[in-house]
Amino acid sequence: MLYRTAGQFKTSYEADHALFPVKQDAWLLGFILVLAFVVFPMTANEFAFKALLTPVLIYALAALGLNILTGYAGQLSLGTGAFMGVGAYACYKLLTIFPELNILIAIGLSGFFSAAVGVAFGLPSLRIKGFYLAIATLAAQFFLVWLFEKWAWLYNYNASGAIQVPTIEMFGVAVAGPNARAIVQYYFVLCVVALVTCFAINITRGRIGRIWKSVRDMDIAAELVGINLMKAKLSAFAVSSYIVGISGALFVFLWRGAAEPNLFDIPLSFRVLFIAIIGGLGSILGNYLGAILIVALPVIIGTLPATFGIPISSSMAEHLNTMIIGGLIIMFLIVEPHGLARFWEIIREKLIMWPFPH
Repeated sequence: MLYRTAGQFKTSYEADHALFPVKQDAWLLGFILVLAFVVFPMTANEFAFKALLTPVLIYALAALGLNILTGYAGQLSLGTGAFMGVGAYACYKLLTIFPELNILIAIGLSGFFSAAVGVAFGLPSLRIKGFYLAIATLAAQFFLVWLFEKWAWLYNYNASGAIQVPTIEMFGVAVAGPNARAIVQYYFVLCVVALVTCFAINITRGRIGRIWKSVRDMDIAAELVGINLMKAKLSAFAVSSYIVGISGALFVFLWRGAAEPNLFDIPLSFRVLFIAIIGGLGSILGNYLGAILIVALPVIIGTLPATFGIPISSSMAEHLNTMIIGGLIIMFLIVEPHGLARFWEIIREKLIMWPFPH
């Protein structure tokens, strides 16, 4: 009933392939934006910003970058955490060398460094694919984390080997560092994520996105019809690594506040991969649904037992979190490989046809 489409006629090709062919989808997006920009900032506390809202957005952006490479272009990658580290360290060095540089520009430029590294490690995709390509990106993961540890110039020869985010102001307001307010950081991250998501939606719905999908479905047939596989695959690595690099810079500067090399180790790559799988590969919406589940679940497991007076240790909560996430991944791979995004599509189709069966 809420998705009644009576009277919504399509009279042109453009209308039939519009971003919102059903008006209710646009209304739903508007409602979500009102929640994100107005309701949540008015009702959330410091804990909600730090533990839920900001990390959900950052992890969703990282999963979006991985999804472009794996879900749309069909190229496997296990080095997402390392590429996030490239973006974080690049942003740190840019702001160190150019202290007057606007942090928004620094974050945007840091993505180009990550894109360059992603293209370099994406070159093996021209010769190998599948499991072998995943191993090649895994090698990139280990090499880059080792580089973060051993190249002291990256962390300005700090004795601790970590990078510390200083207080950074933008238009007279602290947006990063120890003096920044959580709500300011949330708004900053929200605007960047919304902008990058619009870019991802447009590029995946256009000519480049169709090229990536053709390579994903059958690269030999795509090459036979005139698609340049080298250009298609490397462009997917570049765009994916660029978005992942931006998420890495936000990860450190707008959330963590400090970082050591092991922060970008293989567990971070797997966590982003789990978000993409549970949310749904080849879907923009799935990245946000998967991030909400993966990020919110540990918070719920850690706080819900105490609410009901059940004592539970932090180690037990961590083990429960790992087991539940593993079980969810297995369940989605068996029941619905396309993830939470496909569940929403099924619900939406039922609402459009309700009360009639189909």
